[in-house]
Amino acid sequence: MAGMSVLSDPALQARIDALQANSVAQEAETNRYFGERARKGDLDWDALDDAANAFMADKMVALEPVKAEFCAMLCRALRAKRVVEIGTSFGVSTLYLADAVRANGGGTVIATEYEPAKASQARANFAAAGVSDLIDLREGDLRETLRVIEGPVDFVLMDIWTEMARPAMELVHPHLRPGAIVVADNTGEFFRHSYRHFFAFVNDPANGLKTMTLPFQGGLELVVKV
Repeated sequence: MAGMSVLSDPALQARIDALQANSVAQEAETNRYFGERARKGDLDWDALDDAANAFMADKMVALEPVKAEFCAMLCRALRAKRVVEIGTSFGVSTLYLADAVRANGGGTVIATEYEPAKASQARANFAAAGVSDLIDLREGDLRETLRVIEGPVDFVLMDIWTEMARPAMELVHPHLRPGAIVVADNTGEFFRHSYRHFFAFVNDPANGLKTMTLPFQGGLELVVKV
């Protein structure tokens, strides 16, 4: 049926819709900030500086609904039980992943967030949605919080600053089971160069990965552990 939610819980869909609306409302301010910085030529897309990080500290930057729904559908297809989300923010996309894991019979979404205020808000959103028991939110630098990943990983969502994409991939890669999928956001032409270290890892034949860029807005990378 057209317009039918991919989520199993209508109340959760309504909660997500409200959070997505809040995220969209911040986009104009975010676009203006980075547009002005880009015009000045003082922005390094490889690594955000302290000013840019401070600006983004309260921004939701939620994954677009169609991308989040696509990830939820992939999790259902994989019968995913263990999911890793790299870059949780306010936890909007995490709610999609948790719903999929719950529909698959239960499991764990290992979520990561560096900003304490965002992690706090994410926890509140998880509790309000009744999915806290499905989510292991790890607060801090992912290079530390992802050092231990218990058990094989079925699916990974990577929606994070490009500078952290390769370190995250290096940590999660040993745990990917055959057939596991990694989705990385915004890998299209604009950020392609910034993702170069990530792609060097993904395209290394020794790592047993296959990838293609899907034609979602901004590009969406689909990486499969073969």
